[in-house]
Amino acid sequence: MTNPLDRSTRLVTVFGGSGFVGRHVVRALAQRGWRIRVACRRPDLAFHLQPIGKVGQIHAVQANLRYPASVASAVQGAEAVVNLVGILTESGRQRFDAVHGFGANVVARAARKAGVASLIQMSAIGADAGSQSSYARSKAQGEAAARDAYADATIIRPSIVFGPEDDFFNRFAALARLSPVLPLIGGGMTKFQPVYVGDVAEAIARVLDGQAPAGKTWELGGPEVRTFRELLEFICVTIGRKRLLVPMPFPLARAQAFGSEIANALSLGLYPKMLHMTRDQVTLLQTDNVVSEAARAAGLTLEGMGIAPDSMEAIVPTYLYRFRKSGQFEARATA
Repeated sequence: MTNPLDRSTRLVTVFGGSGFVGRHVVRALAQRGWRIRVACRRPDLAFHLQPIGKVGQIHAVQANLRYPASVASAVQGAEAVVNLVGILTESGRQRFDAVHGFGANVVARAARKAGVASLIQMSAIGADAGSQSSYARSKAQGEAAARDAYADATIIRPSIVFGPEDDFFNRFAALARLSPVLPLIGGGMTKFQPVYVGDVAEAIARVLDGQAPAGKTWELGGPEVRTFRELLEFICVTIGRKRLLVPMPFPLARAQAFGSEIANALSLGLYPKMLHMTRDQVTLLQTDNVVSEAARAAGLTLEGMGIAPDSMEAIVPTYLYRFRKSGQFEARATA
């Protein structure tokens, strides 16, 4: 009989394991001794994961959510499945409903058919079937698909996730390096609760290890709630650049986003990423992105798992230094 504590014989399939959050999840699971099958569209671009674990512990396989047969093959023999696949903006055939809705359904049903014991579905704070945002609606579709196949599926809802490869702090730091003005969409009053990617990975690993209850909807946020304005001010201070923060009403932001979408389409995707903004992102900014009071009361948070979340002040400066005028030597140059 297999010893449940001997994770070296236990296999978990991680969809999207080569991405930003994925690589940290793979690291957390590898440190616990799990065998990890990373399912991604381009396994030839996932070699950066190999040094994370022991020889043979991590194996990348080809899987595309649009092709159910490849997904079914990727989950065979797995004890658990983690679906981290997600996009922040739509492009070509990569649509929110296709990736977050249809894709999550394909993964969940393939896992159920293969007899996989447990499923973890990555979602986001703000997921809501009735939301005006396509992104938020599609995340809710993914949650529903996971729970339809697994009544005890675990849902992970983080606020904006930060870390060395993040798309938020790096993006606005890059913009602040080039532009003397930064836009405060909606006046910059939208609230966020940035959460460290390593804490998100630890939470997922604890659920798989049985250290945190499965079958729950966990809302993950960092130790502090900050407004959009405060986050931009923090970025500017961190990289040592004084920038003018200009309020931009939501209607004007939507108009600019529409122009950005057209420019991105006409440039065949070559429009600078740091300048690209969509109307759906503007819609998302109209709602605060923080852990709900209901989740706090139920203990369905990082603290409820026994995890003390890392602050952005402790982590973000360790990778935003490259946007300073003198890079990592800024402090030495000004001493």
